[in-house]
Amino acid sequence: MKCEYSIPLCELEKEFDLEKIITPDNYAEILINTPEVLRPGLALAGFYEIFDAKRLSIIGNAEHRYLLRLTPEDRKKKISDFVAAKPVAIIFTTSNEIFEEFIEPAKTYNVPILRTKEKTSPFMAALISSLNTHLAPRITRHGVLIEVYGEGLLILGDSGVGKSETAIELVKRGHRLIADDAVEIKRVSAKTLVGSAPEIIRHYVELRGIGIVDVRRLFGMGAVKVTEKIDLVINLETWVQGKMYDRLGLDEEKIDILGNKVPSITIPVKPGRNLAIILEIAAMNNRQKRMGYNTAEEFNKRLMEQMGDY
Repeated sequence: MKCEYSIPLCELEKEFDLEKIITPDNYAEILINTPEVLRPGLALAGFYEIFDAKRLSIIGNAEHRYLLRLTPEDRKKKISDFVAAKPVAIIFTTSNEIFEEFIEPAKTYNVPILRTKEKTSPFMAALISSLNTHLAPRITRHGVLIEVYGEGLLILGDSGVGKSETAIELVKRGHRLIADDAVEIKRVSAKTLVGSAPEIIRHYVELRGIGIVDVRRLFGMGAVKVTEKIDLVINLETWVQGKMYDRLGLDEEKIDILGNKVPSITIPVKPGRNLAIILEIAAMNNRQKRMGYNTAEEFNKRLMEQMGDY
């Protein structure tokens, strides 16, 4: 069963500093559950066959000037019909004047009316981006999320394998912690996953034998971050004698998280291995691959060329 998420309209109002024009009695209970928004030009012209009242309706300069050119009687009817369709909320952009014809129908049908001074296109882009984040599909995974050289590393592995200890070592080396133990992952687009920590454990790390450590207080604000995209998944596992581990890096594995494919590597753990340095190299190597250079492929190419000379 698909789980739907929502965000209260009043939170969006505060986030975007919207001016409240009309707020019905149930204003605090109004929820937005779709990241799509609507420019209601066709609806104002009388076409309602595919009108979606769940979307936020944005009235910009085009809609405003269209209404301005109508006769008072025609404008009143079109606005009344539009508000009677009960859009979840109406937002005027560019500090446009609110037509008087909106006021009474909005009160009658309990439709909120808000206004922003921002221009329509940048406002819509920011609003859609925010809604995509707030309403994104999400899961929680047991692991650690840390930013290393700008790369978001999601570290997975069995309990006690050394995830938190590695994260602390990386923080000491100047990198930033996002989440320990539980990572909330959101799919904000077809290509991007963003991870964060549940608020109650944000900036905390559990170290066996010591207990709970507040990373922000110990290492400063520069050692933590609230969210980070997930660029690479690292699976830590106890070294198994005789198991064949990838030594060239030619086989690129990917893991499916919420329908997105993320590069994944497995790193065996045993005493004497410096996992912090290994993860730093993994982060730099992953960035290098995304920039178009694959060391393993280049090495293999040179090897094949040399073998061909014999």
